[in-house]
Amino acid sequence: MRVAVRRLGNSSGVIIPKSVLAEAGVAVGDTVDMSLEEGRIVLAPLQTHARAGWAEQSKAIAEAGDDALVWPEFPNSDDDRLDW
Repeated sequence: MRVAVRRLGNSSGVIIPKSVLAEAGVAVGDTVDMSLEEGRIVLAPLQTHARAGWAEQSKAIAEAGDDALVWPEFPNSDDDRLDW
C-alpha cells in the first residue's frame, strides 16, 4: 500500500487506514512505540497490563455507592458444622 507523507504543522505524517489499524490491534488514541529499523519506520502497539486502571475504576464505583453485592449471600445448609 502506498501513502503520501503530508505536512502536519511543523511535522509530517501519513494517514493510516482504519483496516490497517484494526489488523495491528491499534485504535485511535492508543500509544504506539515508534522505532527505526534498517531504514524502516516501525510502529508497534504498546502492551498494556490486563488489569490496568482497575484500582481507579473500583474506587470510582465505591465512591458512587454502587459497590453493593449483586447477589445476596447463599450459604450452604451445613456451613455451621464445618471445622476450619
